[in-house]
Amino acid sequence: MSAHTGRPGDGDLPSEPAQSDSSVGHPDTGATPAVRSSPRRFWSARRVPAVIVALLSLAAVGLLLYDVVSVRAGRPGMGWRRRLADELATRPLDDVWFIVGAAAAMALGLCLVLLAVTPGLRGLLPMRQLLGSGGTGEVRAGLDRRAVALILRDRAVRVSGVESARVDVGRRKIKARAQVHFRDLDEVRADLDAALGEAVEALGLARRPTLTVHVRRPKKGGR
Repeated sequence: MSAHTGRPGDGDLPSEPAQSDSSVGHPDTGATPAVRSSPRRFWSARRVPAVIVALLSLAAVGLLLYDVVSVRAGRPGMGWRRRLADELATRPLDDVWFIVGAAAAMALGLCLVLLAVTPGLRGLLPMRQLLGSGGTGEVRAGLDRRAVALILRDRAVRVSGVESARVDVGRRKIKARAQVHFRDLDEVRADLDAALGEAVEALGLARRPTLTVHVRRPKKGGR
């Protein structure tokens, strides 16, 4: 079973930074539990593609089965199947329609294989999962990337001198851009880097993204 957060409001950040993996101890024994070294991403159920493929396959197989039963019962086969058999028997393999059809079938197959082997749900960031702490490991937690961006933006605008901020959260990188209306840019950048780094650590993400901070002053004569 997988669990993930909804979109929290501004300020939904733990009051104290989360402890690092090496410093988290077991509540009873004091031993350091193992942390999953390569956290698994959340897999999408992909119900819509699965339903579409199943319905199309069911319709094609049902139509073909009906035609076969009809021929076995002594009735003539459907016209489209006779035309298709004639075309397949008479057209050469280098015909443009054969090439187009083969390319379309290959592209569709590659898309289905890609959907089958990739996790999806790129908007969810897995959180750290401690092993050996008495849990079964079946419940996993994740944070929505938009929620993480809102939390980090709220933390950024609390830094003295920051007028506005924008945070873009990816799976491996976090980019923060801030406009500064007073204080030295280097000082604000250092404070932002420290504040956002502490906030990212407090979120307890399984794989900590790389943080990049950019600061600038607004243009004169405009906001």
